[in-house]
Amino acid sequence: MKEKIAETIQLVCPTLDLDDPDLNLAENMDSMDLIALMAELEDAFGIEIGMEDKTEENFENIDTLAAMIERLR
Repeated sequence: MKEKIAETIQLVCPTLDLDDPDLNLAENMDSMDLIALMAELEDAFGIEIGMEDKTEENFENIDTLAAMIERLR
C-alpha cells in the first residue's frame, strides 16, 4: 500500500523528495496539490476522505496516509 501511496504522491507532485526524513506533505505541498492528492487517493483506494479526515496529521507522510486509508476502507 505504501508503494502505491508514494506513486500517487509522485504523480501529483513529482518534485517532492519522498526519501527526506523531515518531509511533511501538508507543509511541502500547496493547497491545489493536496486537493489533487486527495482525489487521486480516493480513486486509487476506493475511499472517500471526509472533512473530519482532512487534517494536517493525516497528511504528514506516507505512514499517516496509510493509517488513514486503512481506517477508511
